Amino acid sequence: MKNNLKKLSLIIGTIIIGIALFTGCSKKDEIKDAFNIYKNAWIKQDFKSMYNMLSVESKAYINEEEFLERYTNIYSAIVASNMDIQIVGEKERDKKSLEIPFTMTMDTVAGKVDIKDYKATLVKEEDGYKVKWNESLIFPQMEKPDDKVRVEDYYSKRGSILDRNGNFLAQDDIVKSVGIHPSKFENKKSEKITAMANILDISESYIEEQLAANTNPDYFVPIVSVLQSDSEKLNKLSTIEGVQINNKNSRVYTGGEAFGNLIGYVGAITAEEIENNKDKGYSQISLLGKAGLEKVYEDILRGQDGGEIYIEKGEEKITLAKTEAKNGQDIKLSIDPELQSKIYSEMKGEKGASTAVDPKTGEVLAMVSSPSYDPNIFVTYKTKFLSEQWKKLDGQQFDNRFNNVYAPGSTMKLVTAAIGLDVGALNPGETMDIKGLDWQNNSSWGGYKVTRVKDPGKAINLKEATKYSDNIYFARVALNIGADAFINGAKNFGIGEEISFDFPMETSQISNDNTLSKEILLADTGYGQGEVLMSPLDIALSYSALGNNGDIMQPRLNIGKNPEAKVWKNAIKAEKVPALVDAFSAVINDADGTATTAKVNGFNIAGKTGTSEIKKDQKDESGKENGWFVAVNTDDSKVAISMIIEDVKDRGGSGIPTAMVKNVMEFYLKK
Repeated sequence: MKNNLKKLSLIIGTIIIGIALFTGCSKKDEIKDAFNIYKNAWIKQDFKSMYNMLSVESKAYINEEEFLERYTNIYSAIVASNMDIQIVGEKERDKKSLEIPFTMTMDTVAGKVDIKDYKATLVKEEDGYKVKWNESLIFPQMEKPDDKVRVEDYYSKRGSILDRNGNFLAQDDIVKSVGIHPSKFENKKSEKITAMANILDISESYIEEQLAANTNPDYFVPIVSVLQSDSEKLNKLSTIEGVQINNKNSRVYTGGEAFGNLIGYVGAITAEEIENNKDKGYSQISLLGKAGLEKVYEDILRGQDGGEIYIEKGEEKITLAKTEAKNGQDIKLSIDPELQSKIYSEMKGEKGASTAVDPKTGEVLAMVSSPSYDPNIFVTYKTKFLSEQWKKLDGQQFDNRFNNVYAPGSTMKLVTAAIGLDVGALNPGETMDIKGLDWQNNSSWGGYKVTRVKDPGKAINLKEATKYSDNIYFARVALNIGADAFINGAKNFGIGEEISFDFPMETSQISNDNTLSKEILLADTGYGQGEVLMSPLDIALSYSALGNNGDIMQPRLNIGKNPEAKVWKNAIKAEKVPALVDAFSAVINDADGTATTAKVNGFNIAGKTGTSEIKKDQKDESGKENGWFVAVNTDDSKVAISMIIEDVKDRGGSGIPTAMVKNVMEFYLKK
């Protein structure tokens, strides 16, 4: 019993001693704990909490307003982020020492800053340990209140986007910042506001709001930015007393609406975008590609800004960090600016898309989405007139249609014919006897039938079926080919395969599940309905094979990066090409073809109209229709152009894009 009491006493004594030792250790850690509170507030740039940790003597030396102002100004100027503070020799440090050496690292406008010579001294006060502050706690090299932190920004240049001729489509340049010098604007102020508003086509209230927000009568009040080329506006504005026009660095675009969805635009980076692009060197003042090629090639086009952070001590300059600016890389496109503009003007704001390629090189000569927008709107401003236009468009101008996939309609018939010739399921000279305007393969189809527009009253061959655009003929060819052979043949045209291209494209498909296991689906696919989907680029490339001995070239947009022409697909056997050229030229050359209006004198053009129906089922009469036309000149081939115009039902059908493409082909081939 006594032994047990002794053991219990020993255990209790040990616990008491341990508690005492732990308590003593905790007291010794109060210095570090106090510093850690200050450190954590510093990392968060919570300068008010930092000030609360200062000693009484320090607060007498610098008041709160001055402290907050100095730290806020310095850290915003150097664009500090990703701060880290580490105590030097923390494990070996004398717990009684009031001096704590530490290091700091952070990312800044001048790159990574790594400072090793910090020392913080703490003092014991009634409410705990406090930091004894002086200028060296901003940066160790600072000693006096008049030591200043300076920042010099080195701005990089964003890479330019060039057309095939080396002309600028997007570049860093100067715009004119139109503003007001308030003290010189007072005389007849209301008349001047009215005059400015009329010249710029903006509201008077906007100008009044900008002026009202200004408190300094000698401070320049910016109103809008105007392109240097808009000389008429600038000349009129310059005659108004008190209106001031300054130069401003900006991104500037040429080409207007025709290039909007292709080139895109840049804009101020958001907090979310900074978070999504961590460790890429972006800051709150960065610009970022928001759409089009500006977004696709952001990592290549963007430059890396640099800068220098230094301490100015009288005549002495102490550099803390310095990084030279690095300019972005230029991009040279295959785009022909005249062709791009011609296509867009022909489309007259219709909803649709068009792509043109060089059949022999694979160079993409045009990629147009309509309607579109002028990227300079994001550099300058929206007029009242444009605001009304955009209100009617309801965002349609930002829908980039040229990389969308659609049902190809009868443009698919080239693919079906080529596969049929390749596998021996089709002989171009043989005729197929089809009776009436509708047909089904057997009774298992139930009430479903394939329909055609015209019954020629005779058996027809490939050439006649093509120029009449006979759906029944091509549905039967597809069935003769068979599902597996059809899918494999379609792959020779790239259908269902991801295309390696310089602009993100939706992937084409042969069907929703990549099979053609149902007979009706196979038949419908043969004439471009069913579930097959293709982009304007896919269709232009398919027909380019007629001008390149059956080969489809690897499509190229960034010819600076991809300067060499390479074969992508052996789509059509060379010996089968003449029969297909003959059949698809008849669509245009023969008087009874479906696209005789597309004929261009002096050039043989092969092509195909197409109407893709968008409806719930075969009985649906309220569904919409999209109109296609694709054409390629086959003698010394220079261009293949596809175009889709949306919602053409009861207003011209595929005749709408046919007329447009004809004008474009004539312009390009004869220029």
